[in-house]
Amino acid sequence: MTSMLAFPSVVMELEHAIAHGSARRRAEMLLQITDLFVDGSVRFSEEEIALFDEIITRLAAEIEVSVRSLLAHRLAPVANAPTKISRVLASDDEIRVAYPILVHSEKLDDGTLVQNARTKGQAHLLAISQRKSLSEAITDVLVERGDREVALSTANNKGAKFSLRGFSTLVNRSDGDDQLAMTVGRRPDIPHELFLTLLSRASEIVRSKLVLEKPQAKREIQDAIATVTNEMRDMPTAESASHLAVQARVRSLYESGQLNDGTIRAFAEGEKFEEATSALAQICDVPVAVVEQAMIQRHSETLLVLAKAANLSWATTKTLLSFRARRERMPTMEIAQYLASFERLKRDTAQQIIQFYRIRQGTHRA
Repeated sequence: MTSMLAFPSVVMELEHAIAHGSARRRAEMLLQITDLFVDGSVRFSEEEIALFDEIITRLAAEIEVSVRSLLAHRLAPVANAPTKISRVLASDDEIRVAYPILVHSEKLDDGTLVQNARTKGQAHLLAISQRKSLSEAITDVLVERGDREVALSTANNKGAKFSLRGFSTLVNRSDGDDQLAMTVGRRPDIPHELFLTLLSRASEIVRSKLVLEKPQAKREIQDAIATVTNEMRDMPTAESASHLAVQARVRSLYESGQLNDGTIRAFAEGEKFEEATSALAQICDVPVAVVEQAMIQRHSETLLVLAKAANLSWATTKTLLSFRARRERMPTMEIAQYLASFERLKRDTAQQIIQFYRIRQGTHRA
C-alpha cells in the first residue's frame, strides 16, 4: 500500500505492537494510523481503506475508553471512514464512544442502526434520533423503545421519515403530553387521519396553537374540534387548497355517476383518507368532519351507519375500518361483531339516522 509505505517505521512496528506491545503503545499506534488515514482519506482506494479498517480494528481491541472515544470523534465526520470499525464503535456500550459515530457517521446502514436501537440504552437511542436523516425502519424502533426525550427528539427531526405505525405510536404517546403533541402536530408529513386523531385528544392550548401555526388547515382543525365537542357550526374561514381540491374531484365523480362502492374502496385501499372521507360525506350528504370523526373514533358504530346508508359493501366497509385498525390492531372477534352489526342494520334505518342528524344539526356536507 503506497500511502503507508511513506511511513515504514509505523508499518514495521505495527504487528509487533499488536502482538507484544503494551496498551499504551497500542494506543499510540492506533492514533498514528488513524491520523494517517484521516489526513489522506480522500485519496485512498477501497482496498486501502479496507486494510486501514483491519489494522485500526485490531489495534482498537481492548483499548481504554478515552482512546476509543478519541478514535470515534476523529472518524465520525469522515465520509469514507472504514465500515467495520465504525460499526464496532457505534455498538460500544460506552456512550462516550458510540455517540459521535451514531450521530454523524455516514458509514452506518439501516440494519446496524436498527439493531443498535433495539438493543442499546436510551442514550444510544437519543444519539441515533439526532442523525441528519432517519428511515421509517429506524424511527419505528425509536418511538416504540425510546423514552420521552427520545420520542421528542425523533419527532423534532426534520430529516426523519415515519411509517403509519410510527406516527400512530407518536400520536398515542402524545395523549396528555402537550409538548409532544405540538411537536407531532407541527410535522407537515403527518397523515391527515392521524392529525385529526391527535386533535381529538389534544388540550385546548395545543389546538389553539396549531390553528395559529397552520392557517392553511384552520378550517379542518376547527371542524375537528367542533366535532369532538359536538358543537358543529358554521365556520367561514377558508379551507386548505388541497382539501378543496379533493372535494372538487370527489364532487365531480359524484355528479358524473362515478362515485360508488368500488371508487370508495379504491380510495381506502390506496390510503387516501381525504378522498375516502369526502366521498362518503358526499354520498351521505353530511359534513366531511362527521365522516372524519367516525373514521378515527375508537368505536365504529357511526362509520357502520354511514357505510350502510351509502350502500357500501362489507368489503369496502372493512377497508374503511382499517384506517383505525392501523393504529390499533382490530381483534378478529371485534371484526366479526362489526360484521354482524353491519348485516343486521337495514339501509332504510341507517338513512333515517342520518336524516335525523341533519335535522338536529341543521346542516349538510361541507
